[in-house]
Amino acid sequence: MTFPALLRASRTHVALAAIATTAAILILPTAAPLYTLINITLYMSMGVFALSLALLWGYGGILCFGQSAFFGLGAYAYAIAALNFGDTTLAAGFAVAVPAIFAAGLGYFLFYGRLSDVYLGVITLTVTLILFKLINSTGGDAWRIGTARIGGFNGIPNTPLLTMPFTTVPLSPPQMFVFATGALFSTYALCKGLIVTPFGRAVIAVRENEMRAELLGYNARRLKLAVFVIAAAIAGLAGLLFANSVFVSPTMFSLSMAAQVLIWVVVGGLGTLFGPVAACFALQIATVALGKLGLVDPNIVLGVVLIIFVVLVPGGIQPALTSLARRLFDADRRSATSPIREAVQ
Repeated sequence: MTFPALLRASRTHVALAAIATTAAILILPTAAPLYTLINITLYMSMGVFALSLALLWGYGGILCFGQSAFFGLGAYAYAIAALNFGDTTLAAGFAVAVPAIFAAGLGYFLFYGRLSDVYLGVITLTVTLILFKLINSTGGDAWRIGTARIGGFNGIPNTPLLTMPFTTVPLSPPQMFVFATGALFSTYALCKGLIVTPFGRAVIAVRENEMRAELLGYNARRLKLAVFVIAAAIAGLAGLLFANSVFVSPTMFSLSMAAQVLIWVVVGGLGTLFGPVAACFALQIATVALGKLGLVDPNIVLGVVLIIFVVLVPGGIQPALTSLARRLFDADRRSATSPIREAVQ
């Protein structure tokens, strides 16, 4: 696809997402029951989390097994800052900044140390599991940061809710839904815009062939570090939204959370943005439904889904549907033009 065509497609996708976001904000807060609205808000936070890995892995070519580390750090940074400062606006900034700073430090050693993708994946997963163990062992009064108790395996159930900026008025569930929906759209538009900028094209060039990109003058390590930090900041934003939908707990660093986001990206389609979000929503709805039935462990079903997609649909849902639609469109166009050709002949 040429650059002008890519730019037009990107603008079209963002415009369609804006229409869907506006419709959701106008309809759901008045039409959906409160329980459903809170659940959808939770899915929105996970959609933002899916976008963080979709950008990093799909466009940066960096397979990070431990993306949940930044997700959990964002949530804990928000909760601890909010409990200490009493102001959630400032705490929201911490939720994005702390994972980004942590990713900058970790990524520096990973990328400037020239580690291969396999070692990078193992190290990021190890960091996530270390954080999971560390947070789990922080039970008791001795484990405090300022006035905030970290809480060990109980997490921080008294996580303050987001308030209106620089006030003490907490957001109601419909207002939180609007905020989460806006955050998901803004993140999607940011990622879409980013990949058509010169920076984004350079990141994709590094993904395709790092050595050739460096021979052309691009600093591959700096580009990979930059997209790693951006993805971590997005995961931190997702952690902030999740903390306001449920509460902060060590499970945010867990192996199952680290695996779920990988499954969303694989099922939705690597190298796409809409696909992982759609897969996240569909699989979360299916997981909740299966959990209510109690017939089978939802994690086993997720594992089976992953195997099926890896074997039968390795490209994911969005590329498969796009390819099918293009094939049908080409077939219709050929059938429409064939009588004209026959008449000309």
